[in-house]
Amino acid sequence: MAKLTEKDIISWAGPEEDYMNEDHLAFFKELLNSLQEELLSNANATTNHLQEQVVTPDPADRATLEEEYALELRTRDRERKLLTKIQSALRQIEDGSYGYCKDTDEPIGLKRLLARPTANLSVEAQERREQVKKQFAD
Repeated sequence: MAKLTEKDIISWAGPEEDYMNEDHLAFFKELLNSLQEELLSNANATTNHLQEQVVTPDPADRATLEEEYALELRTRDRERKLLTKIQSALRQIEDGSYGYCKDTDEPIGLKRLLARPTANLSVEAQERREQVKKQFAD
C-alpha cells in the first residue's frame, strides 16, 4: 500500500481490527521521528546561539539579551520534555502498545494521535484524570 498521508489518517474508517495497522504505525513513526529531529535541531541551534557571546556595554541591551536567552532556554526545556514523550511513543510503536490508552487499553483514536502524537490516554481517560486532579486541588 502507498504511504499514508494526514488526509488518509483523518478520513480512515476501516474496521476496528485494522486500527494501528502497519501503515498507521509507519505514518506515526515517521511523524514522531520528524518531530524528534526538529527538536534536536532546535536544541543545537540554541546551543550555538548561546555560545555566541555578544558583549554589549549598554545595560538595557544586556538585559534584553538576557531575557531573550531565558525565554529561549524555557522553550528548549519544554521541548526537552516533549522529546522524552516522543521517545516513549517511539518505544511504544516498537513494543506494539502505541495508539492504545494506558489506563483502559482502548484505542486512543487516529485523529487524537494526529493532533497529539505523544498521547497515551484516550480523551475519556484524560478527562477522568483531570476531574480527579481538580477534585484534589479544591
